[in-house]
Amino acid sequence: MIPCEQCELCEKGPDGRKLFRCDPFSNVKEAECIAKWQLIRLDMLLGSYQSMLKWYSKLGPLQDKIFKYVQREINEMEETEGWKSDEETGEEEGPEENWPT
Repeated sequence: MIPCEQCELCEKGPDGRKLFRCDPFSNVKEAECIAKWQLIRLDMLLGSYQSMLKWYSKLGPLQDKIFKYVQREINEMEETEGWKSDEETGEEEGPEENWPT
């Protein structure tokens, strides 16, 4: 197996990181290159997933505040519209029977 450092499809960047120009669909030198390519892609996928989890952890407290605010607004609306249901229940009971006759 050819080490990646000796392959013409591997370059070192200015910061010392390796840049792979190999494509598993067109220019793979050896079968082990596909396994390495898969590991590199899995590492990239894991990195993006971890950054997404960081964003979700930051959004969690904000979501809780929004839910509390919305719940408070709903409760206030129900309290302000409570007089409507009080009148409706009073009409269903019928007129008072204490009227003088």
